[in-house]
Amino acid sequence: QVQLVESGGGSVQAGGSLRLSCSASGVTYSTRCMGWFRQAPGKEREGVAAGYTSDGRTYYADSVKGRFTFSQDNAKNTMYLQMNSLKPEDTAMYYCAAADAPSGAYCYWALKTNQFEYWGQGILVTVSS
Repeated sequence: QVQLVESGGGSVQAGGSLRLSCSASGVTYSTRCMGWFRQAPGKEREGVAAGYTSDGRTYYADSVKGRFTFSQDNAKNTMYLQMNSLKPEDTAMYYCAAADAPSGAYCYWALKTNQFEYWGQGILVTVSS
């Protein structure tokens, strides 16, 4: 059973940085797509960033490109989301997630369509102006 636990959220002023961490357990070889999603109040959940373990490729939503960086430490079964130049519109609950993905293209599609099987409980990020 896959379990995902986020940490590192909190409050920061606009222009600041935060790093989210997600510790994963129960992940199998087929669970090669790891990602981050967010959901702001009154809005739909959106995919923010993902990484495909097999080839190291990463994928980002246009809204965070150049500001957020996805990374993962396979030895520690942990993934990260480094968030820089934060904006008030980045305020949301952030969720880490994992998917059984046969390819990087599938991982990207899963990020765009929320098709991940395993989810963390979420962590709040608040960016004040």
